[in-house]
Amino acid sequence: MSESSNTNLEQAKQEGKYIRTIRSFVKREGRLTKGQAAAIEKCWPIMGLEHKNGMLDLSEVFGNNNDVVLEIGFGMGKSLVEMAKNAPHLNFIGIEVHRPGVGACLMDADEAGIANLRIFEHDAVEVLADCIADESLTTLQLFFPDPWHKKRHHKRRIVQGEFVEKLRSQLKMGGVFHMATDWENYAEHMLEVMQAAPGFKNQSATNDYVPRPDLRPLTKFEQRGHRLGHGVWDLMFERTK
Repeated sequence: MSESSNTNLEQAKQEGKYIRTIRSFVKREGRLTKGQAAAIEKCWPIMGLEHKNGMLDLSEVFGNNNDVVLEIGFGMGKSLVEMAKNAPHLNFIGIEVHRPGVGACLMDADEAGIANLRIFEHDAVEVLADCIADESLTTLQLFFPDPWHKKRHHKRRIVQGEFVEKLRSQLKMGGVFHMATDWENYAEHMLEVMQAAPGFKNQSATNDYVPRPDLRPLTKFEQRGHRLGHGVWDLMFERTK
């Protein structure tokens, strides 16, 4: 990195801006099915949110003042749609960078008649920095993020101290950051980062992991993992200050 780039980064940090230099994902361009493409064309004008439009007025977006749950990296969106369907008293925002997943989520949401879900197709860190106001979220969900299991890639893991400090400000007081992973080393990493993060309290009675709460649907992938004896670790940390 050049000297001028370092200077710009340092200046931005002094101004309180969150600067992302390493991405936690690799964008894979999959082919859309006809159904996914049709769902995007039909539903995006209603359910789609654009990063370029900047800070959201959530009461305007949803037409109410219900609590908001935001999920980072919803994959194909099945569990997110199920959660939105089961909790019509809550509003949901999903963020995903892979277009086939966005299309699949919109298709399922349309078929289920979901009205309390909105979608970003963009980098989650940039969405959080530019579009989500402080103290606006009741829950932030991060389920099965890329574990970047090779040690030299651990710096790419999204759960890092700087990221956690940023999202803490966007949770309401008492709001919860809920993580889940099927990679034990990443679970240990998450726990270490969160225990060191100021302003959070672990909701685990044993100060480590919590049983899967009913609000998080059990995925087919997870069911298969259980049959094979694979573990899944849930972590829930509450904002306390």
